Amino acid sequence: MKLCVFGAGAIGGNLAARLASTDAEVSVIARGEHLAAIKANGITVETPERTLQVKVKASADARDLGPQDLVIVTVKAPALPDVAAGIGPLLKADTPVLFVMNGIPWWYFHAHGGKYDGRKLPAIDPGDAVWNAIGPQRALGGVVYSSNTVVRPGVIQNVSGRVHLIIGEPDGRSTPRIEAAAKLIIAGGATAKVSTRIRDDVWTKLLANMASNPLTFLAQCSLGDMFAEPVCTETVRTIAKEAAAIAGALGCDVSLDVDKAFAGASRHKPSIVQDLERGRPLELASMFTVPAEFGKMLGVPTPTFDLMVTLMKLRAKSAGL
Repeated sequence: MKLCVFGAGAIGGNLAARLASTDAEVSVIARGEHLAAIKANGITVETPERTLQVKVKASADARDLGPQDLVIVTVKAPALPDVAAGIGPLLKADTPVLFVMNGIPWWYFHAHGGKYDGRKLPAIDPGDAVWNAIGPQRALGGVVYSSNTVVRPGVIQNVSGRVHLIIGEPDGRSTPRIEAAAKLIIAGGATAKVSTRIRDDVWTKLLANMASNPLTFLAQCSLGDMFAEPVCTETVRTIAKEAAAIAGALGCDVSLDVDKAFAGASRHKPSIVQDLERGRPLELASMFTVPAEFGKMLGVPTPTFDLMVTLMKLRAKSAGL
């Protein structure tokens, strides 16, 4: 099997390094200093238990890698236009594309059913670029639980040692392609679960991000520092309830136990805080503004979350992002 990880950053690089231990022929799309380091020295992943160092074929141009049997996209949502523009040479007629990303995915309403079935999300996929270039029929949904940081070009620190993926077909079926993807991920040393309700899993993780990230973003602090303040913890509870109401209105049965989810919250800064500090594009649309738009579309009142989203926009604007 030929497999390409499109976006070999913190999550993608960790995943690619693990998959390289399988029988698959693994390649990556990367750029800049990170790409140069991977070409020279491979990908290094430092975990609490061991250090992985693997050589993979790497390029910024998909034409150098050719058609693949599976593509795993691990970029952040602002980079989706670049994916749409560059992914074509990786795709055969039947190549599935697994999107392992945070927030509401661009394909969310594909095979959704009901009044919103087939609805497109221009805030996440401007000009329907991904919809048209890749096609929703190729899309597999993915949610990942893993804390990672690129500490220097080509080197990724996996803070917890955990890499757990939940993957699924948008229509909820168990198909040979989703089962094959899960089997491959497990063979690489991560854990994987095939879900028949992948949108529930998207919202389960998104609730935690929607509830906690606005405060850490605005304060530019770690989760541990934020949860040390009782008023912040209560605000997280309020936003979590508002977010769960949005998900519920879309047919997803999810909730967030704040005490359990954030027990022992660490000094690790969420990726959106890291992006703010490094001047990188921010995942505001997929994780915050689009869910807020869903609330308005569905008539679900979310006053605290709306305030947080507005403040995040202003903070991003002041930072030139």
